[in-house]
Amino acid sequence: MLETLLRKCLKGNQISFGEVEYLLSRTEESETNQIFAAARQARQAAFGNKVFLYGFVYFSTFCQNSCTFCYYRKENANPHRYRKTLREVVAIAEELQKSGVHLIDLTTGDDPFYTKHPERLASIVKAVKEKTGLTVMVSPGLLDRRGLELIQLAGADWFALYQETHRKALFTQLRQGQSYEKRMLAKRYAQDLGMLLEEGLLTGVGDTLQDRVHSFSEMRQLGAAQIRTMTFIQQEGAPLKGTVNPEYHSELMNIAVMRLLFPDELIPASLDVEGLAGLEKRLMAGANVVTSIIPPEQGFSGVANCKHDIDEGYRTVAGIQNTLKRCHLENADTQDYNRWVADRRNADKANVRTGCR
Repeated sequence: MLETLLRKCLKGNQISFGEVEYLLSRTEESETNQIFAAARQARQAAFGNKVFLYGFVYFSTFCQNSCTFCYYRKENANPHRYRKTLREVVAIAEELQKSGVHLIDLTTGDDPFYTKHPERLASIVKAVKEKTGLTVMVSPGLLDRRGLELIQLAGADWFALYQETHRKALFTQLRQGQSYEKRMLAKRYAQDLGMLLEEGLLTGVGDTLQDRVHSFSEMRQLGAAQIRTMTFIQQEGAPLKGTVNPEYHSELMNIAVMRLLFPDELIPASLDVEGLAGLEKRLMAGANVVTSIIPPEQGFSGVANCKHDIDEGYRTVAGIQNTLKRCHLENADTQDYNRWVADRRNADKANVRTGCR
């Protein structure tokens, strides 16, 4: 059955919910290796041996939310809270640009300093865009329509807003006090404005196989151009309890199955989960974007693992090159990435015009 399913996926045929669940449920090493190999074959067909590199600028760690899984939830007294100045953000973005990243990911907690005054956020987007000339992703938490319009006018190419799960009961447990529908509406409006969308799925939070299959279906309906999955890392001071030493199996299976279901989409391997040590297995599962590249000793944090491998310099473009070589992968050119983004934005606009989304 497994070989038949993988052949169907590689030929571009749709498979049923039950068949997706079957793929996700494989645990035997021989079977998971077959799935990972098929995922790499799908990636090679769509992207060759090129991977895209994202620089991460987490410029405010303040947050007004109470997400039960997050280190930076407002009730947690442990995190170092900071807001970087415009000058600091631009300086780090320029350093990342010189190092060879293809995109700058401007991330904050859901900080009212920006979400209630989105013109401040837009000014950062505009300055980073002008100084680096790179594609810009903005991950600011929930923005209203005016905020989305301002960042789009300032030059934002991507809007990232993670649901983490698409089961509303589980969403309510994870994102306490937040509206499932408002987040989905914001994503759709960002797409209507012409921005590309990144959606996110968290695993290890009480999600079932059926929940993950359901999320894949919702991601398809949403039309997200980039879909990321990460393993929940238990956070000091956050109420959600997880496995102290997770095996990351569900995350790797998510990456591989998403690659088979969405061969042309961008799927990140995040350095924020296990640092450099976890990069190879995520790339071997079919990921084609390396995220959370952060220059060392600049006082910037990650999210899931806020300090892991940052000051050691492992989360840099230079620091990941040996891993890419072992995976027979290499950095894409900036032109390759810009071409992919332009083509995808044109396709999304056509879908909006024709009502296909």
